[in-house]
Amino acid sequence: MTGRQWEIFCNFKKTYADKVAEWTSRVPNLQDLQKEAAKIAKTPDYSFETPVVYNRSLDELLPEDDIKLIVIGDNPGKEEQLACNNRYLVGQAGRIADGFFKRNPELGINFRKNVIILNKTPVHSAKTAQLKNMIKLGGADMAALLDESQVWCAKETAKLHAELCEAGMAEGGVIPELWLVGYSELKKKGIFEKYRDELYRYYHEEKQDAWDKVFVFQHFSMNRFTIDLSDYSKKNGCDSLSLKEKISSLGLLHKEEIFN
Repeated sequence: MTGRQWEIFCNFKKTYADKVAEWTSRVPNLQDLQKEAAKIAKTPDYSFETPVVYNRSLDELLPEDDIKLIVIGDNPGKEEQLACNNRYLVGQAGRIADGFFKRNPELGINFRKNVIILNKTPVHSAKTAQLKNMIKLGGADMAALLDESQVWCAKETAKLHAELCEAGMAEGGVIPELWLVGYSELKKKGIFEKYRDELYRYYHEEKQDAWDKVFVFQHFSMNRFTIDLSDYSKKNGCDSLSLKEKISSLGLLHKEEIFN
């Protein structure tokens, strides 16, 4: 990272850590709601350890690490919330993502060194759909927590991305892309509709230039990202395109589907 990019990143992660601590105290019975939602969904028993999860991988990035990509997942799952982890995308989906970049070195991305991994909300649930039951169980306080965390994460993530792009251009550094993965709940009336709307608002009212570096994809879980990319390439005769060009083309297609 350039000097300015490192400063921007450090300011973001400190503010994010403070917000996670604040949200953790906002709903004292949050872990009970998570347990009940998992029970309703008949989720196999697991250890509930961190109701709102800060990504400790952010603290392991160094000034010499170039940030080439910001990946936005849904919310922390069972493995992510374990106290021994407290890291995003370390479960099955994360392993698939890591493997994808390792198999495609032409992309020049180390998933654990060149990527900032964030979520649409840091509130844990075993499966993203369980957030809906947590709202039903927790009422207004739970709904407010999810709404506020989504809006904050969308705004501050877009700001982080835009400022990293600006600093990269000004100082000759890397200009990162932002990938939204897992787009089904970004649609109208989806769990993350508020995230989508705030993200769009911020870019278009504050940082329009960085919007061109935003792409939308299927989630890495269940290998949906790779399957979708393969199907898209076959249907659209993309054999002559590089892998990077195929990914960008698919990401723009889904971006139009979600934001139009």
